[in-house]
Parts: sequence; C-alpha cells; structure tokens
Amino acid sequence: MTKDELREKANDLPLQPGVYLMMDKTGKVIYVGKAKKLKNRVSQYFQDSAAHSVKTRQMVSQVDHFDTIFVTSEFEALVLENSLIKRHMPRYNILLKDDKGYPLVRLSRGRYPKFTLVNRPANDGAKYFGPFGGRYETRQAVDAVCQALRLPTCRRQFPRDIGAERPCLNFHMGRCDGFCRPEMPEAEYDRRMEQAAQLLEGRSKQLLRDMTAEMEAEAEALRFEQAAQLRDRIQAISALSKKQTVIAGLCADTDVWGVFRGAGKSGYAVLHMENGDLVGRETELLTAPMEESAAELLAAVTAQYYLPRAILPHEILLCVDTGDCEELSEALTQRAGHKVWVHVPQRGEKSTLADMAVRNAQEEVRRATTAEEKTAYTLEALQKMLNLPQPPRRMESFDISNTGASDIVASMVVYQGAKPLKSAYRRFQIKELTGGHPDDYGSMREVLRRRLQRAADGDEKFLPLPDVFLIDGGVTHADAVREVAEQFGCTVPIFGMVKDDRHRTRALVTPEGREIGIVNDQAVFSLIGQIQEETHRFAITYHHQHHTKSAMRSALDGVPGLGPKRQAELRKHFGTVKAIREADETALAAVLPQNVAHTLWIRLHEKEST
Repeated sequence: MTKDELREKANDLPLQPGVYLMMDKTGKVIYVGKAKKLKNRVSQYFQDSAAHSVKTRQMVSQVDHFDTIFVTSEFEALVLENSLIKRHMPRYNILLKDDKGYPLVRLSRGRYPKFTLVNRPANDGAKYFGPFGGRYETRQAVDAVCQALRLPTCRRQFPRDIGAERPCLNFHMGRCDGFCRPEMPEAEYDRRMEQAAQLLEGRSKQLLRDMTAEMEAEAEALRFEQAAQLRDRIQAISALSKKQTVIAGLCADTDVWGVFRGAGKSGYAVLHMENGDLVGRETELLTAPMEESAAELLAAVTAQYYLPRAILPHEILLCVDTGDCEELSEALTQRAGHKVWVHVPQRGEKSTLADMAVRNAQEEVRRATTAEEKTAYTLEALQKMLNLPQPPRRMESFDISNTGASDIVASMVVYQGAKPLKSAYRRFQIKELTGGHPDDYGSMREVLRRRLQRAADGDEKFLPLPDVFLIDGGVTHADAVREVAEQFGCTVPIFGMVKDDRHRTRALVTPEGREIGIVNDQAVFSLIGQIQEETHRFAITYHHQHHTKSAMRSALDGVPGLGPKRQAELRKHFGTVKAIREADETALAAVLPQNVAHTLWIRLHEKEST
C-alpha cells in the first residue's frame, strides 16, 4: 500500500481502544502498539514525518500494511499488546530477553516428583513456576530451595534407586536427609516437595508460620530432635529469601523500578523489598539504541516483566508515570488473586527508594557503555544544554596570551566530537592592536575576524565552520566576537567559558548574558574543562616560543658582522639567549670569527662591565 492509502485506511478507523500491528512487504510484524483511540494514534504515523523520531521514520518507511484488533477497554489493550509482542517479537518494539532467557521450573507428576528447568510450559499435567530470570540463577535457586529443605539434588531415580547403594556425600554433609534410604517414608518426601513448591510460589511467610507451629508442637511433645531439625530448616528458609535473587523476588512485598536511558544503551533496575528491607536486585540492559522516553521504556518493560508471571508483589513503585498504571494494576490484580497497587511515589521514603532504583539502572548502563557511546551521550547532553539543532561535531575554542602589551598571541583549538583535532589547530600573532596596552577584547575580535575572513576566502585550513565557538572569558568576550560574526553573516552559536575561583570552567554564557551551568553533568563538565585547558595550554606554549624568539632577536640585532646567517648559526649551536649570554669568548669564537665573537661578548656583558 502507498502512504496515501495507509493514511486513508488509518483515518477510517474508529475512536475506540485497540491494538495495531505494522507489517512489512513480507507480512512480518515489525511493530505492535496499543491505543486508547486507534484512529488518532495510527494516523499520526502517516502524517508529516518531520515530527517523527529517526526510529519512527525508519519503521514507517518499511510499513506495507497494518492490521488492528478492537477491544472494549484500555486494560484489554494492554494485555493483548503484551501477548502479541511475545508472539511476534517485533524488531521495533522494546523487548526484554527472548523466551530462552526466561526459564520456568517444572514439577513433574507421579511418585517422587522432581524439579527441572524448561523454556515453555506444556499441557502435560505438571506444575510450572515462573518465568524467572537467567537459567544459571534459577538453577541455583532451585538447588538452594532443595538444600534448605534437605531434598535430594543428585541424579538418583526414585523409587528405582532406593536402597540400591549407600547415601551420597550430600547426606553425610547434612545437605540432604537421604531419601534414598529405605527407612525414609515417601509421604515425607511429598510433604517436603509441597513446601518447596510453596517457596517457588512466593508463599514463604505462610510456610514459615506453618513450620514454626509444627516445631513448637514437636517441642511440646518432647520430640526435641525433630523440633531441632525443623528449627534448622526454618533458619535456612529465612536466610534463603534474603540471599537468592529469584526467591527474594518471589517473597517481596514491594518492587521498586528505576530506568535510565543512555547513549546506545538503556536499562532498568528492580529492587525487591520485604518488610522495608532490600532482599534482592535485578538489572537488565536493553542494548539497542532507544529514542523512547523513560516513561515509554518503563511502560514497555513492566508489562512484559509482570504479565507472564503468576506470583506478584502487593505494591509496585515506578520512578516515572507511564500513563497506564491503573490498567497494569487491574491486569496484575486479576492474575495474582490479590490487590496489586502500581503507582509513582511523590515524596518520602518510597520516593527515595525510586531514586535509588534509578541510580542502580544508571550505573549498570554506564558500566556497560563503550567509549563511543559515552561520547555520543556527552555530545547529546551538550546539545540539549545549548539548545543546538544536533550534537556538535566540531567545536572551536579561542584564548589570548600576552606579556603586557608585547608578544600578544592567540590560539584556536579544534575538537572533533570529544577529541582534539590537532591538525586543525591554528596560532595567531596580534597585529592590529594599538594604544600601548593589552586589550583582550580587541585581540579576540581580531582573531575571529581573521579566522572568518580566511574561511570566506575559501582557505581549506579554516574550513568547515564549526558547530560552536567557545571563547575563553565571560559575557563581554562572547559579545565582542558576536559583533564580528554578524559582520560576516556567521550564525554559529557563540558561548563564553566562565571560570570559577579554581580556574575551572563552571558555566557557559551567551552573548546576551544567559548563563548555562554545566557542573551538574559530570560528562559535559569534564569535556568543556578539557577543551578550556587545552586551549590555554596551546596559547601559553605559543606565547613562550614567540617571546623567546623576540628576546633572542633583540639581543643579537645591531652587532657589527652578525647578520641573519650567523645569528641562525648561533641559535642552532646554543639554543637560547641565556646559553649565548653565559658562553665565554672562546665558545662564541667556535661559531663566529674572533673579532665578531669579542664584539658580541662585550655587547652582552656591557651592563655588567658598567
């Protein structure tokens, strides 16, 4: 279908809730979305593409046709959207791990049931728990549950191997009660497995209450050995819910969510809380570059995370409002069999927990982000601070260095992205200054005028123009060069670099005086500080070189018989005026004729003679 046909079809949709599926020419579903009003939402895709993000434009360019499913409520749309995302795994949706990353625990039927890990449930009458996190963590959690209840984790088959050989090492280490021994009743095995199932269903509190009552009954009946065994299992189960992430997630009263959108990667963190204590943490990276906001990210991942699960906390705290908290709460309440409250805390301890979850997500993303992605993030942050149309690809910074009114020089340092482009550095000697005193504003105007003139003349050494001019100094310096830029019709944004009392750039300022603080973003603060230091270093280095040459010229000029060629030989041999001044006549005569060496030595030391 053409874009006009797609737009016409979208405009014919009703203003009802539903789910839409975008498909390419092969019929493959590339995006699934939900809408409160299908007509309004779907028609937006085929309007003016200038308002769309890069990702949306790319997706729309591949849409050949779309399909819709009407529902009666936003709640049904939420559940159906998640189901279709799981089924089709569309490339343009935010996706959690594939199904292989979310194992389930299967409890077999029949005599002596056992736990195994599977990828999908089957209609075989077995009992399934989950889905959980990674296979390794889930396997560890199942083993820990069995160890806490002293159930077998070996490969022996029951009842076939009962009494066939001596108990294994786990029995002798106290990790298993040796159900391979003939004297162990099958009913006790079944009771322990039922207790393990309670743990995997998240009913640890009820299990602990039941076991505590049983322990007290055994103690009252003076069966102290059985009471001690129950006490040990109670302690093991209590410790288990604190240490095992999977079990901690099942036992949690409250889940706290944080999301962070970085450059190239985004991620989330879930903090599992029980009775106000942190008992577990999960983090996950979304490796594909995301243009969605934090709210859109959170809405997508929470639905995919919780809707397949049967065991849910009573409260879910979100760091930002997703817009569908009520729908998600209704869906999870129906699935869990108890009230699940999904909301965004505004203040107090719960709000602090949400901030902590965001920091956890942020650290996970930054730890996994490459240098290139960090650079992209920094430039994107700088773009937003300076209100630029795009992240700056080329930045030029200028600084002035002088000794009084003499030897005034300037430096132009170029950064390509976040790295210095030293081949594009330029140096200037200030030529137009008059009045006998230094003038940083006049010097800066001259430098920018010469730089823009060289660009206007087509000099490739001064092309292309940058995306940003950074001027060492405050608002007055920025305003001084703005006048020069306007004369050339140059629209490159200009910002002064404002320093603190430790000579670090603490802010950028526009020629109009609007100050932009950068200290709160460490990445931007570090980059601008690096640019300022590099510009200052380059200016000082050139100034020292220029001043040394000036001093040498003034000391050697006017000596009879010491022309440019012999001066060059002296500079090559001695290097500095100081070395020439400290040389005796014999050393000078090694380079110059004897009479010239004597005259030069007298000239250099005439003040001392006087």
